[in-house]
Amino acid sequence: MKNSKLFTLVIAIAVVLMVSCHSKRNKLVNSWKVTAVEAKTPMSDSTKNAILTNGTLTFTEDGHVTGYLLREITEGTYALTKKGTSLVIKDEVGTPYPCVSTITDDKLILDAKEAKITLDKI
Repeated sequence: MKNSKLFTLVIAIAVVLMVSCHSKRNKLVNSWKVTAVEAKTPMSDSTKNAILTNGTLTFTEDGHVTGYLLREITEGTYALTKKGTSLVIKDEVGTPYPCVSTITDDKLILDAKEAKITLDKI
């Protein structure tokens, strides 16, 4: 049963990635550095500074993401849908972090309910 759930999850992620907009995904595949954090909910200065100092994300072509935002992401996955405007990052345990995404050649803006984070291509 555990294997069938894992298989179903892998298939679901593959389908989402195939359906997603490939040109936006190709722009997303890269390494990014956090350059601005605009908190929407209360956030301590130390948390904001940690995100600005350590914040990076690296997206791979096969749907994986690593880096640091509020905490380290070592074996995460991502799905980009709605023509590149909806990005869901899942951490190692599968917790989803949905956000509205704006992707250009050199900027990535992640607008989530907690904060709006701007990243520059490294």
